[in-house]
Amino acid sequence: MYEQVMSAGSPDGKFWRSKTLGEMSRVEWESLCDGCGRCCLHKLRDEDTDEISYTNVACRLLDLTSCQCSDYAHRQVKVPDCVQLTPASLAEIDWLPPSCAYRLLKEGQDLPDWHPLNTGQKLAITPGGASVSGRAVDERHAGPLEHHLVDWPGRMPRMAKKGASGR
Repeated sequence: MYEQVMSAGSPDGKFWRSKTLGEMSRVEWESLCDGCGRCCLHKLRDEDTDEISYTNVACRLLDLTSCQCSDYAHRQVKVPDCVQLTPASLAEIDWLPPSCAYRLLKEGQDLPDWHPLNTGQKLAITPGGASVSGRAVDERHAGPLEHHLVDWPGRMPRMAKKGASGR
């Protein structure tokens, strides 16, 4: 899929540099996801301060090995509060991880060098610590979310710090 998407949309194949999020095709939009699974972790919002706290507790549909949704096509039926990212919904969402392509592009930044659209390899993010693989707990086995507070989902992964490039 990445080879097909990379060759379309702009002379260098990097469509995300020549199109706004709203101009992207569905295939291009979906290809922005690096498959890290961080957005599928539960977050808590403080009612008084509006501060977001991240947990290592994953949605029950997230495969904790592949970091892919086990039923992406029906996720909103099975998990009614699952958020569907769209160009319009991005304006309201403030909890995406700092390495998220949707967040980076919304903020006018480029994709990091390690992103699958730059490398052509979907699993390029797993070895460097960007994904939740080996770090998350299934919500069915977690217990209270407050017992699973972590800060790593809200930080830029180690690999991304070295390879990120500005627009």
